[in-house]
Amino acid sequence: MSLHVLAIDTTGDVGSIALVGEGSLIEEVVLCSPDGFAHVLFDEIERLLERYGLNVSQMNAFASASGPGSFTGVRVGLTAVKGLAEATGRKVIAVSNLQALAWYGSLALRAVVLDARRGEVYGGVYDNHLRLVQEEVVATLPVWLASLPQGELEIVTQGFLLGGAIAPVVHAPKALAGSIGRIAFDRLLTGEALDPAEIDANYVRRSDAELLWKDRR
Repeated sequence: MSLHVLAIDTTGDVGSIALVGEGSLIEEVVLCSPDGFAHVLFDEIERLLERYGLNVSQMNAFASASGPGSFTGVRVGLTAVKGLAEATGRKVIAVSNLQALAWYGSLALRAVVLDARRGEVYGGVYDNHLRLVQEEVVATLPVWLASLPQGELEIVTQGFLLGGAIAPVVHAPKALAGSIGRIAFDRLLTGEALDPAEIDANYVRRSDAELLWKDRR
């Protein structure tokens, strides 16, 4: 019997849901809802699964973007997958938005960056196996760029403007549920899915360099 993962991302201005089967993306649906996603999410999930003759009880796991991103949006997605998992007796995989961005890279080192507002960014560095090689932080863009390692490096972002970037820039799509679902499927196979109560939001901390800079002001 085929394995299926349902993935959700409600952490940004554009949301998405995706159905992944046997590691391949079956369909990704972009969600545009200026009033938030909580009131449209479950209807969209039901319609997506119905198109393939499936229902939530046939999912082997549920996945959600865990942040960083909109506080409310992060909670909507995580609450949704926790509820679905508890109702169906399944497990959950929480995927960092930054790791989901790294999926769209192609080089050995993938420096991923998201706009954190107020003149700051969320950033991290992953390798080509999507393993974290430099911790996820929140910092000003110059501080983060200066911290990047040497090597075969590219920067992956969602259209965030990086004037004077020091490496090739890859622009990932706004919809991340597809990459979240494929990452989650691999983690399901390796036994990394968790009970709903064990997952939480990804609150990225400030870099040591940024904290030191602020302390000296």
